Amino acid sequence: MPKLTVVNRSGEESTIEVGDGLTVMEAIRDNGFDELLALCGGCCSCATCHVHVDPSFKDKLPEMSEDEDDLLDSSDHRDENSRLSCQIAFTADLDGMKVTIAEED
Repeated sequence: MPKLTVVNRSGEESTIEVGDGLTVMEAIRDNGFDELLALCGGCCSCATCHVHVDPSFKDKLPEMSEDEDDLLDSSDHRDENSRLSCQIAFTADLDGMKVTIAEED
């Protein structure tokens, strides 16, 4: 099963296994990371699942939609590696990816 490394806001790293068909947000939420609020449930209508993706995986991610880009613009913690984790379907190509949960706005 593919693995995802999650860094919480305290800097602690955990590696989790990700089941087929899940988004990065669902994998993080389902593994007990309470810091990732995901208030909209994955509908791309908030930015509470904001993560920073390891730059080495940036080219493997789906293109960012205009809605995702607009929502990330509302964050004070956006950088060039920011993504909404609900918009990243986890695939075998992303095995070993590392994400850091963004600071809360």
